[in-house]
Amino acid sequence: MTVTDIIAKKRGIFITDSDGNRSLSGNTILSKDEIEFMVKGCTEKSIPDYQMSAFLMAIFFNGMTAEETAHLTNAMLYSGDVMDFYSKKDKSLHGPFVDKHSTGGVGDKISLPLAPIVAACGLQDPMMSGRALGHTGGTLDKLESIKGYRTNLTETEFTRFIAENNFAMTGQTEKIAPADKILYALRDVTGTVESIPLITASILSKKVAEGSDGLVFDVKYGSGAFMKSIPDAELLANSLVNTVKAMGKKASAFITNMNTPLGRKIGNFLEIEETIDCLKGSGPSDVMELTYELGSEMLILGNIAKDREEGLELCKKAVKSGEAYKRFLKNVEMQGGDIVQLEKDYNTRRSPYKTEIFAENDGYLSIDAYGLGISGVGLGVGRSKTTDAVCPDAGMILHKVEGDKVSKGDLIMEVFGKNTECLSPASELIKKALKYNTNPTECGKLIYKKI
Repeated sequence: MTVTDIIAKKRGIFITDSDGNRSLSGNTILSKDEIEFMVKGCTEKSIPDYQMSAFLMAIFFNGMTAEETAHLTNAMLYSGDVMDFYSKKDKSLHGPFVDKHSTGGVGDKISLPLAPIVAACGLQDPMMSGRALGHTGGTLDKLESIKGYRTNLTETEFTRFIAENNFAMTGQTEKIAPADKILYALRDVTGTVESIPLITASILSKKVAEGSDGLVFDVKYGSGAFMKSIPDAELLANSLVNTVKAMGKKASAFITNMNTPLGRKIGNFLEIEETIDCLKGSGPSDVMELTYELGSEMLILGNIAKDREEGLELCKKAVKSGEAYKRFLKNVEMQGGDIVQLEKDYNTRRSPYKTEIFAENDGYLSIDAYGLGISGVGLGVGRSKTTDAVCPDAGMILHKVEGDKVSKGDLIMEVFGKNTECLSPASELIKKALKYNTNPTECGKLIYKKI
């Protein structure tokens, strides 16, 4: 095999007919060996970036079959460490191991209440999460807003915590899917980020490395999502599910609405507070609905529930009994967090730099998720670059949400920033994200479809 032959094969051959029309001919489907050759060369740096960039562009234009995408994912997966809980001698690591992945959004704290709920139902969840980047929040940043909480777990700690509490929360290490880090950096500068097979392989090479038997995906669409339209979200959801199945594991996906933020609190510690509300059974209706639906599906994939209704009942029972909240507090304590301080901070800890947003007109409120997400970056909720710091106490508390009828002068939200200077520009962005409609607006279903 040679690099140029593989690139040319994936690129295909264009033939021009007598009328000047061009068409692609030839077999562009790569074999397992060819894909592994390219990923190995990329990881070992024996294939230069310019050739890998050409390879990525060929994939961008010609796509990949589910089988090819599975081969790419496997090659990226085994470029680094892969966890195998079944090889451990600890009988408490009984499985099945099922996790959830969201494609990201604004106010999307679902992982935080979801993991302790399914853990309380007997499922084991090895949750490997990421940080905020751009307008989307990061689970690790939210957890680290709890005093003392550690997300840089060793593999030994990660497995022990799962054995003892049925779930643990950690970040990706340098040894997990190193090929993905290299390929993502190249995609970012070559205009190939939006390729469905490449997105799929990037997500799955990290999620499968955490040792899960099954995965439930929350694929968001709308202004605050990576995929802006329902058709694009469906393409990604189908690719994720089909690829996981081609890898011999279980998978489901939900396509959910991210045109408006989830819940009433946006920010790192603020979303920890809303997580506690959810685990006590008093969270916002949209957050509770999505958490229960995803939890039910995880229990089905884990053979704990036979159908959606039983899964929902088990999840609600875990919250009502208080067992889910106990699991959450135990996790906080195990990962170094200060439980006493957490409960003191609950609903009291706020940045001293504050302003308020009031309704500028009468009408039915509409809130654009992307606008609020971008304003959050300026406040310190998120980051523009991976090296940026976040402010744990920055964020927004929504007193009015999508579809509410408001009068001019009503308090819409409280806004907290990292300093005084960030409040004014963030407030202007927030105001642009708010619309006041004459007639009631259709919010759209929270869950559009299950795949």
